[in-house]
Amino acid sequence: MSSITIYTQNDCPPCTFVKNYLSEHNVNYEEKNIAKDEYRQEMMNYDAFATPFILLNDEPMYNVDMEKINKAFNIEN
Repeated sequence: MSSITIYTQNDCPPCTFVKNYLSEHNVNYEEKNIAKDEYRQEMMNYDAFATPFILLNDEPMYNVDMEKINKAFNIEN
């Protein structure tokens, strides 16, 4: 089973898009808003400096790759 964690920040349209997309396709995700210092530091430990930053099955995704997400969760468009 695939897992996804999304590092987000407030007022981030791409973050909102990804969260809405996953919700619309009934994909559970863990959100970590980097307004919380702990989550910001976690994200920076991956040398990631922009949101949304995604961990797909614990693999870092520095750019949102919808094809990869769709494949991991068997989403058909």
